Amino acid sequence: MTGEVGTARIGISGWRYAAWRGPFYPPGLTQRRELGYAAERLGSIEINGTFYSLQRPSSFRSWRDETPTDFVFAVKGGRYLTHLKRLRDVRPALANFFASGVLELTPKLGPFLWQLPPQLAWDPAVVADFLALLPATAGEAAALAAEHEDRPSKSLRPEDRWSTSCPDPDLRLRHAFEVRHPSFANAAFVSLLADHGAACVLADAAGDWPRIEAVTADFCYARLHGATELYASGYDSAALDAWAARIRDWTAAGLDAFVYFDNDMKVRAPVDAMALIDRLNAR
Repeated sequence: MTGEVGTARIGISGWRYAAWRGPFYPPGLTQRRELGYAAERLGSIEINGTFYSLQRPSSFRSWRDETPTDFVFAVKGGRYLTHLKRLRDVRPALANFFASGVLELTPKLGPFLWQLPPQLAWDPAVVADFLALLPATAGEAAALAAEHEDRPSKSLRPEDRWSTSCPDPDLRLRHAFEVRHPSFANAAFVSLLADHGAACVLADAAGDWPRIEAVTADFCYARLHGATELYASGYDSAALDAWAARIRDWTAAGLDAFVYFDNDMKVRAPVDAMALIDRLNAR
């Protein structure tokens, strides 16, 4: 232990929700200004778009430039790797993912989130092989990105098809895993993550998915999907107080903390995130 105190980043999963316009985003705020508005009030945001499809390098540059200097993004890994390929034979797809422009977020690049589907059961060999493929530094990610496949598209400018730019090759990359099949709740999985310095996501999901409380890296990552109803219910004062106490314990132990609210259906996510930030700032 060094005696150093970790940093806490509290945020939301995604920011572009039509239902938030009015209750959270002020009337008349243009869509392109929503990220900046949210980022001024939060410490971090998970990028959801990367889960659904490869993004453009220009999008990452815009998101980087539209947010405060000390802001940090978490990047959600593509579902093509996690849900369709199910972590198998993914090197070409992983190269494409890192070549899509994610490194353009530097110096605001935070953890990569790998969300596994509920149907994917624990397979130690498959998970170990995937962990071994993940780059530990931005330089390693850029080298992997250089293996990208063709991305022919008349709708994309040549410079916006791929990016292997690497502003800080020594930047250490962090990876976090959120699992949703109960078979992952075992000591071997936790040990494997620890061997690779990857975080085990603490998922608060109203009992729908495994809740694995294990510190396996030098940072902790939590996703709050709803206290009693998945994606819908908010967190009351007692629950927020408890999360604030847990985060203080993490940071006091020298661990960085990344906590994201994903209870977006009833516009609870940004409200709960700001309430949690207020509790942490009060101390």
